[in-house]
Amino acid sequence: MLPFTGRAKMVTRLDNLYTLSHISWLRATRSGGNEAPRVGENESGAMVRILLAEDDDSMRVYLARALERSGYEVVPVATGTEALPHINSDRFDLLLTDIVMPEMDGIELAQYAASAAPDMRIMFITGFAAVTLKAGQAVPQAKVLSKPFHLRDLVLEVERMFGSESLTGLN
Repeated sequence: MLPFTGRAKMVTRLDNLYTLSHISWLRATRSGGNEAPRVGENESGAMVRILLAEDDDSMRVYLARALERSGYEVVPVATGTEALPHINSDRFDLLLTDIVMPEMDGIELAQYAASAAPDMRIMFITGFAAVTLKAGQAVPQAKVLSKPFHLRDLVLEVERMFGSESLTGLN
């Protein structure tokens, strides 16, 4: 039997995944005429493609799973240098990157992405407040999400970036 704190953490994680699945189901059941793009779609109606660069294995898997369950196509990579060939050969709508990573940090990766694929939007995720300021100066049009954050917050920020229909109406 799990200690109480272990059960609470597991229930919270399962609840987060349930909530994301439930939100996706509710959105999928809506119908209508001239609406904002659906969750997971860009302005042209195509599925939003996200390149996720995160060096922490468990965080990368967790974020990718949450975004995929919310209707996005996610290509996860472990480092900035691993992301470069994807930027050069594929089209992505969003680069979601940790800032502090080995080999090539997220700011360098974002600057490269901004020059190689100017239409790609950028969102940083970081646990370091000082690095947040540096990121905002280096790539001013990027969104910065500070760790720790709730999965709901991440999904809502991605929805806002693409004008997706939101259950909360906070586009």
